[in-house]
Amino acid sequence: MADYAAKIAEAADYIAFRAQVKPTVGLVLGSGLGDLADKIDVDAVIPYRDIPHFPVSTVAGHRGELVIGRLQRCPVVAMRGRLHYYEGWSMADVVVPVYVMRRLGVRVLILTNAAGGLNPDFSPGQLMLIRDHLNLTGANPLIGPNDADLGPRFPDMSQAYDRGLSEGLAQVARRLSIPLQEGVYAGIDGPNYFSKAELRALLFMGADALGMSTVAETIAANHCGLKVAAVSCITDMANPDLFEPPTHELVLEMAERVKPMFMELLTAFVGELGEE
Repeated sequence: MADYAAKIAEAADYIAFRAQVKPTVGLVLGSGLGDLADKIDVDAVIPYRDIPHFPVSTVAGHRGELVIGRLQRCPVVAMRGRLHYYEGWSMADVVVPVYVMRRLGVRVLILTNAAGGLNPDFSPGQLMLIRDHLNLTGANPLIGPNDADLGPRFPDMSQAYDRGLSEGLAQVARRLSIPLQEGVYAGIDGPNYFSKAELRALLFMGADALGMSTVAETIAANHCGLKVAAVSCITDMANPDLFEPPTHELVLEMAERVKPMFMELLTAFVGELGEE
């Protein structure tokens, strides 16, 4: 674990040396949502492959670069594409960027993703504020020796998504007249989409949407003391009674359609964080 912490420190030092802006808000931009980074007044763009010990994204729709600068005057660092467990990275690898952002000075982490809707009241093209999650990946980024300098051995997850941030996002959505559903996100391992029987089980467990990211990042963020808010773009209906077989191309197409609304919401919200 000491070696892990040293790698995080080396990665953060490399980034800090190349950027003048010291970010306080971190953004993880999911499938098809990376264009939000185009709204940033850019200070530095750093490809993941150039950062020591930083895993590289391999999924279509994830460019694989850090964008550092100011969004609505708020100093931010944005991940234009994330890492996934199903790509073959360990859970510890997947969350390296979270710990790196914390070391850079980030205090608030905003996570986005593309998700399949389970709640029959949802429809493709809607946004969902994540109020809680189910970790169904079969793994956890904190398994193994704990480094107390990174966080406590047994972090509390009863309020994994910060209530104040979530309410702030909901208020911004109301002000902008952007419909915002709320619900529980089920994190699965992937890369396959679930069977109908598995989807029924998720509904029984209380999930409103499912996807292949976000949960590990949320766990790591809570471990190292970051406040978390998260929003899903519902790109397809995974409800077994409203089912059309999903494809990654469909996910990206729907994310593209919803992107203007998503970007408007997050830009306004980050602007409010910059005023605090």
